[in-house]
Amino acid sequence: MSLRGKAAIVGIGELKPSKTPPPGKTGWGLIAEVSRMAIEDAGLRKEDIDGIICEPPLMEPAAGPPSLMAEYLQIPIRYGGVAGIFGASGAGMIWRAAAVIDAGLCDNVLCVTGERTDPKAWGNLAAQMEASLAFSPEAQFENPHGPLLANSGYALIAQRHAYEYGTTDEQRARIAVDQRTNACANPDALFYGKPITVEDVLGSRMVCSPLHLLEIVMPCSGAAAVIVTSADRAKAMRNPPAYVLGAGECLIHGSITYSPRLTTSPIKVSAARAFEMAGVSPRDIDMISAYDCYTITVLITLEDAGFCKKGEGGPFVEATDMTYKGTLPLNTHGGQMSFGQAGLAGGMSHVTEAARQLMGRAGERQVPDCELVFVNGNGGIMSEQASLVLGTAATL
Repeated sequence: MSLRGKAAIVGIGELKPSKTPPPGKTGWGLIAEVSRMAIEDAGLRKEDIDGIICEPPLMEPAAGPPSLMAEYLQIPIRYGGVAGIFGASGAGMIWRAAAVIDAGLCDNVLCVTGERTDPKAWGNLAAQMEASLAFSPEAQFENPHGPLLANSGYALIAQRHAYEYGTTDEQRARIAVDQRTNACANPDALFYGKPITVEDVLGSRMVCSPLHLLEIVMPCSGAAAVIVTSADRAKAMRNPPAYVLGAGECLIHGSITYSPRLTTSPIKVSAARAFEMAGVSPRDIDMISAYDCYTITVLITLEDAGFCKKGEGGPFVEATDMTYKGTLPLNTHGGQMSFGQAGLAGGMSHVTEAARQLMGRAGERQVPDCELVFVNGNGGIMSEQASLVLGTAATL
């Protein structure tokens, strides 16, 4: 089955990330607010929504099935689903929505997630996560060595990539610098108006060798949502549609301990499937929207998706202008490292930015003649991968 051209994103809702929890609001409240924004942006009424694919707030109770979301939003639905692939859920929701629409199960699907994050609670959260892993493979092979949750796993990947291919700290830092340049053209970004240099990145605190503080996302509060509808209905909507042209997903391991190879990820499979379905190749892409919890995540994505050869990611990012003004714009909203990571809504921000660019609604950071965007979502420690190719009507 191919989803090429069967459905499109027609509405966007996104809250400006916040370093501190919004007073008087829960994560569920943020989700309700951003859902209203997306529905209104599409020119629809709440009554027009008959499908919901969601990821409820991770840090709040009652993070349950879609029925709770439907009840909270007061939207009766004919289909409800949860992507369930952590950071890859934003991208994963889109192809799932396209599939259920193509199957005739519903007409207009709300894809939504959000988080209210309190930085003071992160110590307790770490303890809770360790307790939840007590009977997992990590308990035997990772936890005894004192891992720093995701930090140590991605640091291990970065160390191995440097060992195998000679990738340098300066090359990884270039990714953070270019994305911060993009954030400085996005008033909603957490680090808007705060440019950085390679020297700034390398001079920031070492968190887990070789990863510095400015190579890592900052958790924050926020929410994001999109409306997906059929290609036929999309033609009559108020916004230029961002069509789903290709999709792929691949899950190989949970714990980094069981990764077949640290420097090659499941993106190699998910991206290849997305490009094949779309009938395009990496060289056709006008803009990349790639999950960026760490700089090494972006570098691995570029290699495994085929934008450069394996092992050449370091020299590639060093020689390529990846700002919104550059030859290969990447994460034009600033990426999660400079826009902000509002829980799983951080992953959804790559989808909303891709849709904005294709709709021509990105403002100062708009990429000229943007017709094809590659989106990648990453869950766990390079574990779950969901890839999309989105395009304008001209690419159908």
